[in-house]
Amino acid sequence: MKKLKLVFLDLPQNKYSINALLGSLETKEELLSEIEVSLAKTKEELLLELSEGIKKHPLVLACFSFFTTQVWTVLPIIQEVKALYQDKVVVFTGGPHSTGDFKRVIKVGADVVVLGEGEEAWIEVLERVLNDKSFEDVEGIAFKDKEGKIRVNPRSHQIDLDRFLPFSPKFKRFGPLEITRGCPFGCNFCQTSRLFGTKVRHRSLDKILTAVELLLKRGLRDIRFITPNAFSYGSEDGKTINLESLETLLKEIKALVGNQGRIFFGSFPSEVRPEHVTPETICLVKTYASNDNLVIGAQTGSPRMLNLCRRGHTVEDVYRAVRLTIESGLKPKVDFIFGLPEETEEDVLQTIKVIEDLVGMGAVVHAHTFMPLPQTPFLNKPLGRLPETLVKLIKSLVGKGLLFGDWEAQQSFSQKIYEYFKSSP
Repeated sequence: MKKLKLVFLDLPQNKYSINALLGSLETKEELLSEIEVSLAKTKEELLLELSEGIKKHPLVLACFSFFTTQVWTVLPIIQEVKALYQDKVVVFTGGPHSTGDFKRVIKVGADVVVLGEGEEAWIEVLERVLNDKSFEDVEGIAFKDKEGKIRVNPRSHQIDLDRFLPFSPKFKRFGPLEITRGCPFGCNFCQTSRLFGTKVRHRSLDKILTAVELLLKRGLRDIRFITPNAFSYGSEDGKTINLESLETLLKEIKALVGNQGRIFFGSFPSEVRPEHVTPETICLVKTYASNDNLVIGAQTGSPRMLNLCRRGHTVEDVYRAVRLTIESGLKPKVDFIFGLPEETEEDVLQTIKVIEDLVGMGAVVHAHTFMPLPQTPFLNKPLGRLPETLVKLIKSLVGKGLLFGDWEAQQSFSQKIYEYFKSSP
């Protein structure tokens, strides 16, 4: 009988995080030999697995990784798990929301919260739990001590991506390859730089090729990537382009994939920054990749709002990126965020003008509504509005197939999230 039972709440939104955590387990064969892993798709499956686990295993962990938009789904489940099983089940959480709102998550019922990067910390906690040792000195976690006080152990370093797989062959959990972590720009609406730091780290070419080979052996021949900015691969600062590293990456992957597979680079689930769209970077996509589009992060058409958000590029960069993309025969899918804090009527009018121009050039719009996220400077800022003129344009473009996205659902979430963080933790 294995000593420890892990049960993940395996929701579709969190699959990439779970893939990475399970991949990190594969670095510890001796740990794997003591662990049984279950993946529960629903609350009911989770509770059943936990109940069965208590009967068969000395130790049982319920594991949750989730986003802020999921708090109304996940936090009640954590609370129910703790009420039902108390000390018989250790509740272990991580992900963007837990990191930024750890006090409230612990208050609800979490025993251990991994802060930011999870691969090292959660492995170390598992090892301590298995060996009946205290995890109270593990870096990168928050927890409630024996006196009931919440303690935070800062992390002294960032992890080396090469130490871990981006997915888990053992558990048959595959997905896009994370090739870069960290973002130097620190946009005021975005949690990425707060979770992973402003220094970019790249997975080495050798490790990426190894991961590609694992995918190909499983018959998975569409190669996609997770990265804050696809064209930053190999860059020392994440702000400049390293064309040599980019070409080597794509060329080597293409040599492995051949004509039997496809590379998607700079398209979903990643994007590119507008100032990094150049004739040279587009040429690399056209030469080695199969995507027919580039996802370009514009976010707003107002120069004032670009500065307020700390985007680090101009409106002119967006126009140039779209023009170059269209001239190359690719379709630009341009991200915009509506309802940003401190947005004025003039800012909205400027954004409308830019959207109309870009659509007229041949772009499509990927629409988002601003949602306040923990750790970000915009968290407690009053929400912006979506004026009727903007909503009318959005709906018109939707009807023409020129705009897509979850902006309406995000609009309702935005107010709920704002009120959630205004309440006391």
